[in-house]
Amino acid sequence: MKLWDKGIATDQFIEHFTIGKDTEFDLRLAEWDVIGTLAHIEMLAAIDLLPETELKILQAELKRIYQTIKAQAFRIENGVEDIHSQVEWLLTQKLGEIGKKVHSGRSRNDQVLVDIKLFLRQQIQEIVEETQRLFALLIDLSRQFKDVLLPGYTHLQIAMPSSFGLWLGAYSESLSDDLLLMQSVFRLINQNPLGSGAGYGSSFPLNRQMTTDLLGFANLNYNVVYAQMTRGKAEKNTAWGLANIAATLSRLAMDATLYMSQNFGFISFPDHLTTGSSIMPHKKNPDVFELIRAKCNQIQALPNEITLIINNLPSGYHRDLQILKASLFPAIDTLKECLQAMQLMMSQMQVKSDILTDEKYQYLFSVEVVNQLVIKGLPFREAYQKVGQQIAEGSFAPSQQINHSHEGSIGNLCLSEIEAKMNKIIESFEFEKVNQAWQKLISA
Repeated sequence: MKLWDKGIATDQFIEHFTIGKDTEFDLRLAEWDVIGTLAHIEMLAAIDLLPETELKILQAELKRIYQTIKAQAFRIENGVEDIHSQVEWLLTQKLGEIGKKVHSGRSRNDQVLVDIKLFLRQQIQEIVEETQRLFALLIDLSRQFKDVLLPGYTHLQIAMPSSFGLWLGAYSESLSDDLLLMQSVFRLINQNPLGSGAGYGSSFPLNRQMTTDLLGFANLNYNVVYAQMTRGKAEKNTAWGLANIAATLSRLAMDATLYMSQNFGFISFPDHLTTGSSIMPHKKNPDVFELIRAKCNQIQALPNEITLIINNLPSGYHRDLQILKASLFPAIDTLKECLQAMQLMMSQMQVKSDILTDEKYQYLFSVEVVNQLVIKGLPFREAYQKVGQQIAEGSFAPSQQINHSHEGSIGNLCLSEIEAKMNKIIESFEFEKVNQAWQKLISA
């Protein structure tokens, strides 16, 4: 069954090629297709295109279908092209002519657009929640190990003193900035395309503001041509949001891989979270971190992949857009898994507390000594030269006392301020307001 079926059979190869894996990914849109349809028919009734008695019948059946979806008993049957066709077919099979009325004032183009936006909105919420959990863990670890020093590096050369608190706090704040970008992505997606039809509107007197409110969208995509142009743009912007979080995870995974190696030996993990070698019994391999790094680097390539698919498409709908699901949907799942894996690993991290007693780190404190000489009145350049000469002569014997007090330094991590920044970002998503709107459609 196809919404565009005119009674002419499609070549079987062409049908297989054009549908591809769409039915597999469409199942993930099923609940949102029902929710979008509930909003649409309520609007149709409000503009007198659907009698109130038929509205009630359709609402009851759509809610029954929704429960089937939530019970994981829903499927797209053989010969049915997509989720939109399946839902309409089920309604028609059960309700006859009434079921055929749900497509009035709607095209499959704006139907799939609203489904994808509702789906992405929910997926962003789940990613934000996972990111928030990792953020909270890193903040807690930063507080726990704030006084444990480790070397900081530039060019992978020993540079200046750092601390586990500083290191972990850095990735906490990085995640907050990642969600700041995701907030912009969410705002772009949280606009209603429904009512744009095939991209040129409708001669029906649709009430697009009504469906916007019913679905909890913050705004409309007003121009109907542009509403269709957001297909592809929504996916690409989501990919950028994913890529930023992935970049933070990849970099943290790289640090952890280095720090747990024997050459560094700063951190370790329980045996059950690492893997071994088939011939070297001493090995504890960082496979989880390596896979997080690889998977997150793969996610960072996604915005470019989507750009190349949609680049230079003229306005209007094009079938090229169909394959974006196959790229984006698995990436969303992968990022959530990486966030969960990182939480598990970092929650079990064991920290070495006496790292800087090793003689090779004595020059780590050269800047500290230079600064102390400057505080005593020596010009900086002269202090620099004096310490440099001591190092060259082998007479450098520094104190390992740290005197960092400014905002964001070892002695003043500003973790509360970073938490406050993150909390403000989380609140601005207004997930509760969004969820209350669409959940009312199902429960009413």
